[in-house]
Amino acid sequence: MERALAVTPVVVITGARQTGKSTLVQTAPFLEGCPYFTLDRLDILEQASRTPDDLARRESRMIIDEVQRAPDLLRAIKRVVDENRPRIAGQFVLTGSANLLLMKRVSESLAGRATYLKLGPFTRRERSGSGSVGDWTAFFDSEAEHWRELLLARDAAPEEWHDLARVGGYPTPARELANDADRHIWFDGYIRTYLERDLQALSAIDNLVDFRRVMVAACLRLGNLVNQTELGRDAGLPQPTVHRYLNLLETSCQLVRLPAFSVNRTKRLIKSPKAYWSDTGLALDLAGSVMPAGVHLENMVLTELLAWRELEVIRSEIFYWRTASGQEVDFVIERGDQLLPVEVKTTAQPRLRDAEHLRTFLDEYPEQTKGALLLHTGDETFWIRDSVLAVPWWRVF
Repeated sequence: MERALAVTPVVVITGARQTGKSTLVQTAPFLEGCPYFTLDRLDILEQASRTPDDLARRESRMIIDEVQRAPDLLRAIKRVVDENRPRIAGQFVLTGSANLLLMKRVSESLAGRATYLKLGPFTRRERSGSGSVGDWTAFFDSEAEHWRELLLARDAAPEEWHDLARVGGYPTPARELANDADRHIWFDGYIRTYLERDLQALSAIDNLVDFRRVMVAACLRLGNLVNQTELGRDAGLPQPTVHRYLNLLETSCQLVRLPAFSVNRTKRLIKSPKAYWSDTGLALDLAGSVMPAGVHLENMVLTELLAWRELEVIRSEIFYWRTASGQEVDFVIERGDQLLPVEVKTTAQPRLRDAEHLRTFLDEYPEQTKGALLLHTGDETFWIRDSVLAVPWWRVF
């Protein structure tokens, strides 16, 4: 964020509610002394809605929290930014509990004037008190023959992934609540607030019960292809309604759609994405599940990858890969012209067959891949097949 503040007039930090956006902008040393306004205060929201130009000119530099609650304020900020030549870097810091790039009015207003950052739930290292993410970049910057030594040299301790999945990454349940019962109370309150307040700032929803059924149906289908007809059948709703609700879930940073990998970039847009959730703890609570399944470990890996990607200067892309014959790799990371396939298995003793689809991917794209990772729940790090490294998930992130 500090680097972005030195480049563009507006820095926008988005993410699901309660990920710590407000805390971040109020405590970051490089924002010390910057005036702070939140649209959660009724007087500030009223000014933002009725006289947005006055609010945008209250200070020469300012932080505005929960900006999605008054989209017209963005037009006023645009006017203030454009009045200055040359433009003033770091003039506005905005936060929003919605992906502003998916809100048409907002993305058009700040085009060319803003840098967009996304703050997700805590990573595993952040939950343990370390302000960092897994170093996936090392797999691209070093030769595959050195991967095992690099991983073994890291200071990493085994951890029970089931517990991490249930806790999730929202700061309050992850750091302050000690048991599943307390976390259930928090998650229930979170959903009620999201449905009754935050969602209404994005779109009018006539039936919140229907919307919640779509949320539950999506959480029960984590890791599956997005099939709106089937989701509609599960929730008892028509497909157009499901389509609208899924878009709102994505806009409000709850649903994560993982696109399909293809060398043909046009086909990436056509193929069905997979659906995951922003936080495994919330997804499990919505689905009424007590014990996490393998897909929740997949979801944890994805959230870690997304957090790492946000810190990359050159943005990487993350996909899944599936062939017409049914061969599949959970994640494909594309960084420049390099690819890293990653498979996730909830087994402590991975076998050759677990690496079969990774080997197929490597054979399909030999010029773009150095090797592949098979993440598992055991303790050993070893080459299970040619160019496929089996590694405990906790050694990577």
